[in-house]
Amino acid sequence: MIPGSAVYHVVEAMAPLYTSAVLGYASVRWLKAFSDEQCAGINHFVALYAVPVLIFHMVSTNDPYHMNERLIAADTLQKAVVLLALTAWAFWSHLSRRRGGRGKRQVVQGAESPIKWVVTNFSVASLPNTIIMGVPLLDGMYGPVSGGLMKQIVVMQFCIWYNVVIFLYEFMAARDGSARISPAVPATAGERVVDDENGGSSSVHRHAAADRSHHHHQVVVNIEITEVAPAPAAEAVVASSLMPAAATKEMSPEDDGDANKQVVVAVDVQPPVMHVVWMATKKLLQIPNTYASFLGLIWSLMAFKIGFSMPKIVSDSLFIIYTTAVGLSMFASGTFIARQSRFVPCGYTVASLSMLLKFLIGPVIMLIASLAIGMHGTLLHIAVVQAALPLAVTSFVYAEEYKVHADIMSTGVILGIFISLPVTIVYYILLGL
Repeated sequence: MIPGSAVYHVVEAMAPLYTSAVLGYASVRWLKAFSDEQCAGINHFVALYAVPVLIFHMVSTNDPYHMNERLIAADTLQKAVVLLALTAWAFWSHLSRRRGGRGKRQVVQGAESPIKWVVTNFSVASLPNTIIMGVPLLDGMYGPVSGGLMKQIVVMQFCIWYNVVIFLYEFMAARDGSARISPAVPATAGERVVDDENGGSSSVHRHAAADRSHHHHQVVVNIEITEVAPAPAAEAVVASSLMPAAATKEMSPEDDGDANKQVVVAVDVQPPVMHVVWMATKKLLQIPNTYASFLGLIWSLMAFKIGFSMPKIVSDSLFIIYTTAVGLSMFASGTFIARQSRFVPCGYTVASLSMLLKFLIGPVIMLIASLAIGMHGTLLHIAVVQAALPLAVTSFVYAEEYKVHADIMSTGVILGIFISLPVTIVYYILLGL
């Protein structure tokens, strides 16, 4: 059984994380010390400077010539299985939606992209908080040897898997940016504009083709129309030049009795997939995390081969930056929760499912992958227990930066830290039977 001193060391490592998160929560919810823009600036600093420097530090100080091949293989297999399974589900979901919309005049937008759930579920299931939680917890369970193994897994996460996550984020950003927006087009007859009770705008839908029999040209793409304020005629001219000819005819103005009603028509014209992939790849190559991981790998390959160390003036400069990464990440997570209407912003159902994915499905897949690789004994136990660690704080930083399910990520970080200790102890006991 885990000695009481080891449990204290785990709590000792977790307490600063909660201190940062509580301080961030109190600063926004009660003290009103930070605005939304300032909170976004803190998160942007973490994503742009602190985390890349932390990545470089972790990768550059790891000896790439003495890594445990079986542990790396099992960890890679687990993540690959999860990612391929989620990708297959996303592809099937996309085909189902296309088949469901075939033969219809219009497919109303609003269904969330499956890729968002791929990257979210992948992060929750297979990107644990290995350094902050893993090192003290597994050191108390299996001794000092676990610290070096945890560092190896972190290096693989930073060099490969977080770059995969960022690529998926950039892929979604490149694809969503391809939609053409036509501002200030007057609403046509047969289009219903509904104002909400706050005076804002809401989506409207076109009527059936029978209500538009006088139109000879039909738009066969997804269209969302939203009321906006009237815009200058020059904008309408520019907008019409961006629209296909058929779409322009379809949106020709008609006298509906209210000349002040204006709409925005978003025509979803998707570019070729390879073009989107190329755009996302170019953006990925411009991100500091990519440079940090590969520069750190190059440095470690040279340093541990030749046998030299980084100058103290450089290492101390990096130390000042990367030590802020974890604390400010937890602080940003606390500010995010404080800005939501409830403590569990994603809802208790989604939170429960994410905890199930994090603490049951992910470790079970790791157990199967480890057995398939041929792992056994203490190494097998370490691989499974580290998979049951809470969600990495870095995953929330990226989710908040790209505005993709940050509520789920923040919940996974906060709740995960609360319940990770008893869960990992249960795994420790079961694996020792």
